[in-house]
Amino acid sequence: MFERTQIGKARESLDESLTIAGWVKRTRVLRNISFVILRDVSGEIQVTVKDDEMRKAVEDLGREDVIKVTGRTVSSEVANTGVEFIPDSIEVVNKAKQPLPFDLFGQVKTELDTRLNYRFMDFRTEHTSSIFKIQNVLLTAFRGFLTDRGYMEFQPPCVIASASEGGADLFMLPYFEKQAYLAQSPQLYKQMCAISFEKVYTITPIWRAEKFNTPTHLNEVRQMDIEQAFADDETVMKVLEEILVHMLVTVKEKCPNELEILGREIVVPELPFRHVTYTESIEMLQDAGEEIAWGDDFSKPQERKLTELVGKEAFFIKDWPSVQKAFYAMPYEENPDVVHAFDCIYSGIEISSGTMRIHLPELLREQLRKKGLNPDNFTHYIESFAYGAPPHAGWSIGLERLTMTVTGMTNIRECSMFPRDRDRLVP
Repeated sequence: MFERTQIGKARESLDESLTIAGWVKRTRVLRNISFVILRDVSGEIQVTVKDDEMRKAVEDLGREDVIKVTGRTVSSEVANTGVEFIPDSIEVVNKAKQPLPFDLFGQVKTELDTRLNYRFMDFRTEHTSSIFKIQNVLLTAFRGFLTDRGYMEFQPPCVIASASEGGADLFMLPYFEKQAYLAQSPQLYKQMCAISFEKVYTITPIWRAEKFNTPTHLNEVRQMDIEQAFADDETVMKVLEEILVHMLVTVKEKCPNELEILGREIVVPELPFRHVTYTESIEMLQDAGEEIAWGDDFSKPQERKLTELVGKEAFFIKDWPSVQKAFYAMPYEENPDVVHAFDCIYSGIEISSGTMRIHLPELLREQLRKKGLNPDNFTHYIESFAYGAPPHAGWSIGLERLTMTVTGMTNIRECSMFPRDRDRLVP
């Protein structure tokens, strides 16, 4: 059995007999003494080797070799961490192929494609490790917040029979004697769950066959979604602003070292967020000299400009034109061209969108036809609202996009462990 003490704990356990193990970061061999900087996920420690036999083993070590060391931690006035590990034995567990594909800790900048080709090794760098430790905290905080408030997690299917939201950006695949698609959204399924379980959430992959190849686009991403019955758009906007603040505060509290490595200082927005209508947003941009008309979507530069004009780190844009939102968005009775929809802008970028949903079967059929879709292809979906469906609403956060915003990355591929785009299918 491979038992060991993590290096982070070993640094605090002075004069105890311990076994540690990890990767060799670097070695230094002098005339009468040798040093090994050993690293694991919890940190690093200096192993100080004076024994001649063990020093011979150190001479043969390469970077990223995996070794196991038994000995004890002692105080040191010389080591950077204030302690050093004095070994009784050193065992080489596995040698790393040399030379390494790139220098994990050097000053030479490695191209992103090279790092993605050797992603398993890129995870060992402080930079990339910090990104995904922060992403993990975002996920944990998201789940904890909703679970504590009575939301149930569900798992939607990823193979579906027809488009979730319309459009042609679907990956087709054969499914026995039928044609199926990779899900472009969990939308229809989270509504089906909400009208029975009332408050649900999911974290799920989705796919879109868009032939873009930009720093902000992937063809597979993860969505963090909620759906809530007996609710309207205002209800779930309040949930969204509270959970976003909770996630950001949690990252600040739990990831100070990672944020320092990435050179980030998180600004937590004040509650409640400001609400600006779509029409007000268009007028603000027009007054600022932007070329945009009512009915247009906002470009990313325009989202950043709006952030400057609104003067808030986070805010909502609500009451969108029907043409800009999916068929299931609830229209206003007094003005069917406008729907109960919203986007959340944080740090100059849209990180979430949501709507109040249509829960009336005949209105759903009408809206599908307006979008040029055949209601017969959505029979199972529409029928689910024919047996006592309450009003409901929900939203979605893109995990990679939120991670990108929080960590300050400029390429979304940095924020996906194994990104999938038009060119990349491996690893």
